Amino acid sequence: MWKILKYSFIDLFRSKWILSYLFFFFIVSEGLIYFNGNLSKSVASLMNIILFLCSLIGIMFGTIYYYNSKEFIQLILAQPLKRSSIFIGHYLGMNLSLVSAFVIGTGLPFLLNGVIFSDFADSFVLLLLIGVFLTSIFSAISYYISLKSENRIAGFGLSIFIWLFFAVIYDGLLMVALLYFEDYPLDKFSLIAIMFNPIDISRILILLKLDISAMMGYSGAVFSKFFGTYLGMSISMLMLMLWSLVPIIFINKSAKSKDF
Repeated sequence: MWKILKYSFIDLFRSKWILSYLFFFFIVSEGLIYFNGNLSKSVASLMNIILFLCSLIGIMFGTIYYYNSKEFIQLILAQPLKRSSIFIGHYLGMNLSLVSAFVIGTGLPFLLNGVIFSDFADSFVLLLLIGVFLTSIFSAISYYISLKSENRIAGFGLSIFIWLFFAVIYDGLLMVALLYFEDYPLDKFSLIAIMFNPIDISRILILLKLDISAMMGYSGAVFSKFFGTYLGMSISMLMLMLWSLVPIIFINKSAKSKDF
């Protein structure tokens, strides 16, 4: 598994797409710091970019990379190696390259501007963790979808729909449900609903850390009310860990029965 992970990582990290991804975040981060002139505002401004872009790139790149590497995977499967090691190593190599590009591209401008010595160092580290989690979650989801679907168009379309569902549709459906059943106590329902959307969990996690109560919305306010800031952040982090782990379990299970 480690050899496949190493090969996938090195092969991808030298590609123009990963380097472009790295330079994009470098330019955006440097630009936000330059124009805001304030590290705290730059971290808050970067939040929405990371929430949507890391998840979108993760799910698109995971799908494209699997289908483009299908012949390579078939070749490796002819070797006396465990199926789970091949697929998990291939996925981890792809995910590690995306995560590394994001962390280097985003972290370097802030480090050069002294974020490590500021009062917002912990907020910045949390922002990086959220980007890592979202990249890992959505790249794993897309890899699993691609693994289950032989049709490239169907796999890519389903992956994009999954991203749209979590990024846009889910919140809309939740708001409709809250408005339609406004006469009923829906606090616990809102808390449970939040757990099923990693983008919502990530948003609330960083807002709790930055203490931007005006941007939390109803679900964020309920979350803060029930759990408080520190317990709420701990629960959010635990849920993101579960979201990162569960798709890998499904990838491993599907890899054992995958028939080319």
